[in-house]
Amino acid sequence: MRYDTYILSIKLHFMKKVIITEDINTVLEKDLSFLNRSGIRAITAANNKDILALHRAERADLIITYLDMPEMSGETLCALIREDAALRNVSIIIVCSETAANLQKCVQCGANAFITTPVNTAVLLQEAYQLLHVTPRKSCRLPLKIRIEGAAKEKPFTGHVKNISDSGMLFQSSAILFEGDAIECSFSLPDSRRINTIAEIVRVIKENEKDPQILYGVRFNDLSDEDASVLGFFVNSSTGI
Repeated sequence: MRYDTYILSIKLHFMKKVIITEDINTVLEKDLSFLNRSGIRAITAANNKDILALHRAERADLIITYLDMPEMSGETLCALIREDAALRNVSIIIVCSETAANLQKCVQCGANAFITTPVNTAVLLQEAYQLLHVTPRKSCRLPLKIRIEGAAKEKPFTGHVKNISDSGMLFQSSAILFEGDAIECSFSLPDSRRINTIAEIVRVIKENEKDPQILYGVRFNDLSDEDASVLGFFVNSSTGI
């Protein structure tokens, strides 16, 4: 084997593979996202049957698809993958309309995350980034609209939580924060207690240069055992896990 061919094969082996439906890929191609980086190989598919065949051949790291598609639904695709020991080690994001029935299907079939339509590309890319760069979560992120109060480097800020899991959350704020910043955050769960914790900014997403609001992905670093239990119970009971 030639040296350059060998090097190429090594690079391909270590690339993150993302299988994504053509329609969603068309939407994401409008943004210069991390999916365009050299370490990511995006493979498009026309439908969920093609995704299943591609995953059998390629062993993807992440699959992004729709819940409702002809021939095979996203729910069926996800269930088939989770039932197959050779295929199940993959993260799956399902895009669907925001109904209780659809969200329940996404949770029950074993999706790692679900994104509601119309698709917010920043939120979708945040989920994809986290699933490709950290150990796939066993729990599902819960869409949520609550206010957050916090401080970074002793400067207070406020924002609104977009979604939350038992390990982190995505929130929107006009505060200027940076990846790696440690923040003190405080928020109240609906019909539950107030959570106070230390978190780390792991992702910063600026959707529009003219919009002062910025999306921040954070990972909880210092949840007390009691707060972790309350948050885990809230997320799991709300999603039906």
